[in-house]
Amino acid sequence: MRPTSDPQPPVPISITICGDGGCGKSSITLRLVRSQWTSDYDPTIEDSYSVTRRIDGKSYHLSLTDTAGQEEYRGMWASSNLGADAFLMVYDITSSDSLDALSYFNDLIDMEAETRIDNASRAQKAGLAPHGHRGGAGSGARTVPPVKIIAGNKCDLQESRQVPAAQGLDWARRRGCGFMETSARLEVNIEETFALIVRRVVEARRLAELGVLDNTDMDRRGVTKPPHAAGQRPGRRRPRPREAPQARRFSGAQDRQWRAAWSQ
Repeated sequence: MRPTSDPQPPVPISITICGDGGCGKSSITLRLVRSQWTSDYDPTIEDSYSVTRRIDGKSYHLSLTDTAGQEEYRGMWASSNLGADAFLMVYDITSSDSLDALSYFNDLIDMEAETRIDNASRAQKAGLAPHGHRGGAGSGARTVPPVKIIAGNKCDLQESRQVPAAQGLDWARRRGCGFMETSARLEVNIEETFALIVRRVVEARRLAELGVLDNTDMDRRGVTKPPHAAGQRPGRRRPRPREAPQARRFSGAQDRQWRAAWSQ
């Protein structure tokens, strides 16, 4: 997943990165964009970055918005960051409070998703094509529901872990989100997380073109799974699958923990 030349212009995808203060949002962003990591904590109000990646043979231009986690800035967050194609919600595995804090962002994103689904339904009735996935975050009434991915960051700090991997996975699954554990410091699952986001956005756009509005099962590569029941109509609610993180460079203890989480 590295920049490369391509005769076709990169496909734009906007991603908002959110979560509680100090959970490592900026560290994840800078690790992806600049391959940098710092232990210094400087609270972010809002920073924007862009990077091009080639995924599954196609180039994508990722517009990243690294947002404030502190409560005093959350009113500003709600008014300016809900137009993204995808949301990466980050918590710190050494802080259970940081996982609880994601509920605030998730509720806002779900309200935005409902608005987009309503827009799509009206567009379908009017015979209009899905809108809002080619012109960036500010392109009118958007109709493609946003993608949500949860990242449990700082997975290298196993001795300080407060949130088991299974708990983070369950939290994500109950809210229809993909799930990864990451380490910005050791560069664990950073590229993989953004590749997953891209694949899910691409699939969401494809489904919107087909008139499927909501609640579609996807596998870990972001590809829609076939219906489990014959005659199941597009858009009907189905149980959501687990997201299978592509863990790498874990210790033996971490590997056993992941196996335990997935065996439940």
